[in-house]
Amino acid sequence: MKEFTIGKNDAGQRLDRFTAKVVPLLPTSLVQKYIRIKRIKVNGRSAKRDYKLLLDDIVQMYVNDEFFGVSGESDAYLHVRNHNLDIVYEDDNIILVNKPAGILCHSDSNVDYASVIVKVQAYLYQSGQWRPQEENSFTPALCNRIDRNTSGIVIAAKNAESLRIINEKIRLHEIERYYLAVVLGKPKPPTNRLEGYIFKDTKKGRVYVTQSSQRGSKSAIMEYTTVATTGKLSLLECNLITGRTHQIRAQLASIDHPILGDGKYGNGQLNKQYNESKQVLCSYKLTFTFKENAGMLEYLNGQTFKILNVPFREKYFPS
Repeated sequence: MKEFTIGKNDAGQRLDRFTAKVVPLLPTSLVQKYIRIKRIKVNGRSAKRDYKLLLDDIVQMYVNDEFFGVSGESDAYLHVRNHNLDIVYEDDNIILVNKPAGILCHSDSNVDYASVIVKVQAYLYQSGQWRPQEENSFTPALCNRIDRNTSGIVIAAKNAESLRIINEKIRLHEIERYYLAVVLGKPKPPTNRLEGYIFKDTKKGRVYVTQSSQRGSKSAIMEYTTVATTGKLSLLECNLITGRTHQIRAQLASIDHPILGDGKYGNGQLNKQYNESKQVLCSYKLTFTFKENAGMLEYLNGQTFKILNVPFREKYFPS
């Protein structure tokens, strides 16, 4: 039997969801069964699966040890010696990191010690801000992600309440995300709002933009403003209203202004001419625009954070 005392990062969770995190190898069906037959108790008594855990509750689990095994990225942070994080902003609750192009936010099939989340966890562990031995189920986590070959700001939460709030604000579109992109041609009009639908083809690993809804499609809305134009290229600032897979890349390509360096939606010949093998796209600015009270993160409301030095802007539009 193992006991877990509920701390501030565990409080408020349902019992079944807490169990699934603490005992990651226990099948969902057994989680529900063990709660029902009282092999998982709270404060020595039976509890419903949807019971909301309270601070200092004690959860007893009569579960075989092999189900407590962990896998994947869970301890990868221990193997990182130099995190090399480019920190845009940090406080006691969140950290904003500038992810380089070519780096994953999370590992894919294999553990990637260079992924952003592993480096964030390594940094917080090494600086003493995160003590995993004192946690039952919480680990620092990313609230948003961007494509491997897109650079820019990702948000990491240092505690469970911040993670919950930021995820909710992203869902409610109360965090504005701005991108800089170098595109081919000169968009007309120079400022526009693009609205349509995106359909994801998982087999081909790409998305398609349509003007009418179809089964499996999702609405896609973004705005762009032309900041500068020189020769065959334009610099755009894009405001992402909805966050769909490859949205900016696909929508700009759909109006015949693909992003420079984009091998999936762009112009291969011009990409080679400019020697760009990754899309020239950066999530360079975030603005917190909370409409409802954000609790412990209300101090962020109205604040803007941005990357001051975007290398490709200096390369193609130095003035």
